[in-house]
Amino acid sequence: MKHREFKPQRLDIQAFVVNAGELQGQIALTDLPRLGADLHSQASPQDVAPVRWQARGEARPRRTGAPELWLHLQTQASVPLECQRCLQPVDVALQVDRWFHFVETEALAAELDETSDDDVLVQSSAFNLLELVEDELLLALPVVPNHEQCPTQLPFNPDSMVEPEVDQATEEAEPHPFAALAALKKSAGPQG
Repeated sequence: MKHREFKPQRLDIQAFVVNAGELQGQIALTDLPRLGADLHSQASPQDVAPVRWQARGEARPRRTGAPELWLHLQTQASVPLECQRCLQPVDVALQVDRWFHFVETEALAAELDETSDDDVLVQSSAFNLLELVEDELLLALPVVPNHEQCPTQLPFNPDSMVEPEVDQATEEAEPHPFAALAALKKSAGPQG
């Protein structure tokens, strides 16, 4: 049997799965522009370790009909983001280990997506696996990246914490914002 070569940028999902295909590789952050956009401003994408990924196709038999098409994707990356406490670079380790179920049509994907916890995608003969790698890494980014313990001491000056001054005369003269509503409710009386 002839060994078939698969290309991650134009992957025929059905052929990949039926042949129990396996792919692995590395990709530079410069080739993942959406993920690269989230890097700390001091980080150079060229100096960041490449993203490692691997994918494997699996055909799962069904009682009737053709087997289900599944793809197992694993990725690992270390991305320098901006710590939200000290604003310095923090290397965030990202790992993705997911299964994707591929189906024939958008309608079937939408239907299965409603009733299943599986990640359902539409199969293609020119599927861009590297875009899926980038999508999954973007979804794995933390909402608030930060160091467990920041490398620099955060500036804090308790004397700079000034209580806002309240003008007692103005505060007492202005009515409460809901005072008019309370008066209106009283004047309307009970509704029957």
